[in-house]
Amino acid sequence: MAIETKGLSLWYGDFQALFDVDLSVREGQITSMIGPSGCGKSTFLRTINRINERHSYVRTEGGVEVFGEDVMAEDVELVQVRKQIGMVFQRPNALPISIRENVLFGLKLHSTKKMSRAKQDDEVEKALRRVLLWDTVKDRLGDVATSLSLEEQQKLCIARLLPMKPRVLLMDEPCSALDPKATSAVEDLIWELRGEYTILIVTHNMAQARRASDECIFMLMGKVIEHTKTEEMFLTPGHQETADYIEGRYG
Repeated sequence: MAIETKGLSLWYGDFQALFDVDLSVREGQITSMIGPSGCGKSTFLRTINRINERHSYVRTEGGVEVFGEDVMAEDVELVQVRKQIGMVFQRPNALPISIRENVLFGLKLHSTKKMSRAKQDDEVEKALRRVLLWDTVKDRLGDVATSLSLEEQQKLCIARLLPMKPRVLLMDEPCSALDPKATSAVEDLIWELRGEYTILIVTHNMAQARRASDECIFMLMGKVIEHTKTEEMFLTPGHQETADYIEGRYG
């Protein structure tokens, strides 16, 4: 398994957001997480690469393993955790520097060796080709990244992760700020990355979850209600709560 959590619970101060979450996410697949707002989806995602811990009032219990490594261990280096586990947010967070420097940002930040210009150029091209952006921006790599469309910025944010060679990509509603055409383009990209990366995606879009994932997790009030193959969940949900949510009775 790529990600395994055992008895994972999390509190924001006195408020408990996750309750004894046991989950296994398969390597090389796209797994979507669905559920009403506030049910713990994004909290779970941010716990995997320990972003939540930036807040002193957050407390966690239980285990999180990524490819067999305990990422919650006291001696774990957070820099290494986040190199292995990339994060894509709701709104594109392209840096106000050039497109080229955006792609190289993480690599330069974490690399201990100076890289030749030719090697940098190769990394930029490879990453932009992988996210289907190279042909669009290859003649304007010096332009400020925030001048790109939202779709292009979101693709660039994914490209920025790739030179770090992460094994897991966490995506927190990556299409929520995009129009339908751009959403379709980013979904196609996510599907292109399937197999090479393990992808865990939070979405409120039922159609997107059904189109763009192999397995689906339904959460409700901080608990996992159901985790199964996506098509099975949408055709024959095993729990009434799942059926009610999918059919729009609440959430």
